Amino acid sequence: MLFFRRALQAHGIRSPEDFLPEYRKVAQRLDLRGAEPAPKTVEGWLYEGRKPQRAFRPVIVEMLGHSIEQLWTEVPDDDNEPHFVPLAGTSPAEPHADSGMDLNEMKRTGAMAVRRAKDFLLGADRERVGEDTLGLLDDEVQRLVIEYPRVPLSAIWPDLLETQDQVFRLLEGGRVRPSQLRDLNVKAALLSFLVAKGFNDMEVPHEAMTMTRVAAACAREAEHPGLIALTDGLKSLVAYWADKPADAYHYAEQGAATAAELHGTVGLWLLGLKARAAAVLGDEETVRTANQQAADRRERVVHDDLDQLGGLFIYAPEKQLYYEVESRALLGHGDEPLAATAEDAVAGFSDPNAPNWAFGDLAGARCDLALIRLHSGDLDGAADAIRPVLDLPPSHRNNGIVVSAMRVKSALAGSPARTAVIARDLRAEIEAFPTSRPSLPRG
Repeated sequence: MLFFRRALQAHGIRSPEDFLPEYRKVAQRLDLRGAEPAPKTVEGWLYEGRKPQRAFRPVIVEMLGHSIEQLWTEVPDDDNEPHFVPLAGTSPAEPHADSGMDLNEMKRTGAMAVRRAKDFLLGADRERVGEDTLGLLDDEVQRLVIEYPRVPLSAIWPDLLETQDQVFRLLEGGRVRPSQLRDLNVKAALLSFLVAKGFNDMEVPHEAMTMTRVAAACAREAEHPGLIALTDGLKSLVAYWADKPADAYHYAEQGAATAAELHGTVGLWLLGLKARAAAVLGDEETVRTANQQAADRRERVVHDDLDQLGGLFIYAPEKQLYYEVESRALLGHGDEPLAATAEDAVAGFSDPNAPNWAFGDLAGARCDLALIRLHSGDLDGAADAIRPVLDLPPSHRNNGIVVSAMRVKSALAGSPARTAVIARDLRAEIEAFPTSRPSLPRG
């Protein structure tokens, strides 16, 4: 839920009918009576998380005493009480009993101070890039890598773009020592990889592929074989979710050749990507071979610098199991042993505190389990498997999750039980699933 909706509820406003009379009063006081939203527009703000157009913002800010940025922030799941801090000069209907600054506002203003200090440090090294600057970027890259699979993209997108820009400016500035050049190119490749993945999650494949090529160029400048192979893997991933399985297969095979002599997990990821693309193409033999090769190589893995970063840069055993299950689900398999393996894949992502947990992988594994249960005729089991996915908040509904859910919808349409009430209801729910993703930033 947005703070905006929580703030309105705190004042007894729960619908457009409640909202508009109060809005009119404030608009009249500000002499902005011509800027009145339609009830449908207010519904979009309340129920779909849409941000108001600029013409309406002054009234909303005056009405609630908080900035648009504050109001269009998600309320934390464990936050049971509203913590709204009025803007200077406003008088909310129910002022805080305690004096001083609210904790959330303290954190927000503190974060602004940290950002200002970072800008100072990055600008202070005018003659050359200092070690503190590189250390600061190291910390930020590590944070973004770890958080990417664990939080909504909207939560880190501004920081991700800003950090990438900072690294690019240092590379362009001509004040980098030769010993620092490779390190900065590695950072540029890692950040560009994450930005490209972000565009893919927002369903903007062209921008995703362009940014992947930037990541690949930086990886080549750094002469980092693992990163070069990773960018081939990302090209495969983008093509896979864009429904271009032949391209996905080509890039995965190309990357697998680059990673053949590497000992980290990137080579296993490329084999998993190859198996998934082959499955969409109906090549069962390649699926079986690639999955077996990945299983054999798992026993010989020696974690490298990319694996140590974690996040999207390590292909953990639970993720390998998820990929294997997906490749077999896409072939239409649905036997009991595979269903048990699919349940294990879901269980692998059951603990959100685990180091390799990712909400997208959990959702994908659940969709695969639903597919496998459908293939075996277990309609109730399929509904149970996908239900938590359909309950995800809009901020988490990235492109891969939506496509995975749509696969279940397509399987339902071809199921012998498609006329059953539960099948029709579930199909309707899945059809509505991607229609509201307001919390994802737009490309």
